[in-house]
Amino acid sequence: MTRVPIRYGARPCSLVVCRGCCCGDAGKNPGQDHDGQLTRLREAAAASGGRLLVRTSDCLGPCAQANVVVVQPSTEGRRRGGRAAWIGWSADDDCLDDILAWTEAGGPGIAPPPVTLELQMIDPPRNQGRT
Repeated sequence: MTRVPIRYGARPCSLVVCRGCCCGDAGKNPGQDHDGQLTRLREAAAASGGRLLVRTSDCLGPCAQANVVVVQPSTEGRRRGGRAAWIGWSADDDCLDDILAWTEAGGPGIAPPPVTLELQMIDPPRNQGRT
């Protein structure tokens, strides 16, 4: 895959990893290496030369699809029409491989997601109380 250069001051592609009440909880999802997943993503970000940023969130909302990762487009990806992609059931290595390959290729707006990752895309939660 081709790496996309980033411009000075441009926001890189970023991952928001849910680590709230359900995602990352060994009690709800036993047998999954939640810490290992986050370590792997952070190592990939450190090795990306600034092309990937990883953050955590206390709770993103769609707990039934834990673990949830949101892939946010870079500045260039957003300029090209890319929007955040919500990925559910993202705890296994194959899913992480797909997420990392997609972000390395540029992520939303720059490169299409792997077909297998499209199958795990979920709708973001809607704000409560709005009509």
